[in-house]
Amino acid sequence: MLKARIITALALLAVLLPALFAASPWPFALLTLLMIGAAGWEWCRLNAAGGLPALAFGAALAAACAGTLWLFGLAPRPAWCWWLAGLIWVLGGAYALRGGPAAWPQASKALRLLLGALALWAAWGAMLEAKAAGINFLLSIFCLVWMADVAAYFGGRTFGRRKLAVTISPGKSWEGVWTGMAGVLALGLFWTFVIDRQFAVDSASLYQRLLQGQGLFTGLLALVFLASMSVVGDLFESLIKRAVGAKDSSQLLPGHGGVLDRVDALLPVFPLALALSSLSSSLP
Repeated sequence: MLKARIITALALLAVLLPALFAASPWPFALLTLLMIGAAGWEWCRLNAAGGLPALAFGAALAAACAGTLWLFGLAPRPAWCWWLAGLIWVLGGAYALRGGPAAWPQASKALRLLLGALALWAAWGAMLEAKAAGINFLLSIFCLVWMADVAAYFGGRTFGRRKLAVTISPGKSWEGVWTGMAGVLALGLFWTFVIDRQFAVDSASLYQRLLQGQGLFTGLLALVFLASMSVVGDLFESLIKRAVGAKDSSQLLPGHGGVLDRVDALLPVFPLALALSSLSSSLP
C-alpha cells in the first residue's frame, strides 16, 4: 500500500507541477477539468447510480465547466458568486452534518446530484481564478488546506481525546481541529512576513491579502474560519461515504482512494478564500 501511495503521488506531481507552473493558465485549466469530471463520476456513484449514468454525469459536468470557460474565459467572476457559494457551504454544510449519515440518503437523488455539481463547479472556477491571480496566491490556498490536514492529523494522534463527529468520522478529534487551526495561523504569519516579503513572488498570497489587507486580527479570524471550513469539507465527504457504506470515493488513485478523497477539503475553501480576498482586492 505504501509503495502504491508513493508511486501515485509521484505520478500526480509529474502531471500537476508542469501545469501549475506553466506560463499559460490553459494547461492547469484542462488538467483540473479532467479532475472535476472524475470527481463528478465519483459523486454520482456515491449518490445516485454507477455505470453509464455515473460516466454520463461526470462527462456532463466537465462539459458544463468547459462551456463556462468557453463563454466567459478566464476573466474574474463577480465577488458575489464566491460569497453565494460560500454561504451555501456554510449553511448547507452545517445542516448536512447536523443530520448525519442517516439523513443524507433521505434527500432526493436529483437534489444530491445538483448540490454535487454546484460544489464541484464552484471549486473548479475558484481554482482557475486563483491560478490567474498568480502562483503564489494559488499555492497559498492549497497549502492552507494541506497544513490544516497535516497539523490536525499529528495533533489528533498526539493529543486527541474528545471525538469530533463519532457517527461521521470516528478518527477525528477536537484537539486535531485546534492544532490544525494553529498550524494554519503559523503558516499564514510565516508566509506573509517571510515568503511574501523576502522572495520575488508573482502575486500577493491569500495570507497577505487577509493579514495585511484586512488587518491582523480580522485576517487571523479569517484564517481560522477557512481552516474550520476545510474540516467541514472533509467531514461532508466522510458523511456521504458512511451513508452508503463506502470506504473511498473510488480507486482511481491507487493507495489514495479517489479524486473526491483528495479534494474534499478544498471544495469549500477555494470559493470562500476568493470571497474573503475580494475584500482586499487592492493588493496585487
